[in-house]
Amino acid sequence: MITTGAKPIGAQDETSAAHAVRRMFNSIAPRYDLLNHLLSANIDRLWWRKTARRFRDLLANPDAAVLDICCGTGDMTMALLKLRPLHARPILAADFAHAMLTRGAQKFQGRRAIALEADALQLPLRSGSLDLIVTAFGFRNLANYEAGLREFHRALKPGGQLGILEFSEPGGLVGKAYAVYFRRVLPAIGRIICGKDGPYNYLPASVGSFPPPSAMLALMQSNGYTECAWQPYTFGIAGLYIARKPLDE
Repeated sequence: MITTGAKPIGAQDETSAAHAVRRMFNSIAPRYDLLNHLLSANIDRLWWRKTARRFRDLLANPDAAVLDICCGTGDMTMALLKLRPLHARPILAADFAHAMLTRGAQKFQGRRAIALEADALQLPLRSGSLDLIVTAFGFRNLANYEAGLREFHRALKPGGQLGILEFSEPGGLVGKAYAVYFRRVLPAIGRIICGKDGPYNYLPASVGSFPPPSAMLALMQSNGYTECAWQPYTFGIAGLYIARKPLDE
């Protein structure tokens, strides 16, 4: 059975799940960047760059309308900006966690990006207005995955592209070693640095309950996307889902 969306401890429904996720990310915002880079040994920077390069041709179009949703503190946005022409249309960088977005906005100062406080399930954007939607490690936290895919589909232009960078659980010996780190070591380090127990226990739990690539691709296809594919990164620890809204819609 496919998990319908994020299920933080104590959440009773989609509304309480969304509230719990927002509170959690607001609470860890001051240490979020430090922990991300430390816990991933800076491999996360490589993942953002690879994701941005996948959409290089589209990003090179100065008129392309681009949204980085669930942008957090803005590292994915910064990677996208590096491939934008000097006078290109600004990238929209949106998140519903105010404390996270505030830190992202500080990185965007003087750059062609606009911070937007918005919920991924209710984008304040016209239908058919975007050429590209990218989200990095945020889709997994949505309270309803199908609702998120439908909302992205609504906002994309016909032929528009979607990129979802997310964690996954690799198999084999790498997967076993990674599971020990991810479920035991990572939460302990996060607790020491962040001073909170819940957020870094939630992370491995949320990855474990997220649909595997085959199920995620099927979910994308069933919600109107075409050309759906998954590219694994770093032995499958993470991966990029790509898809397109059909031209005839």
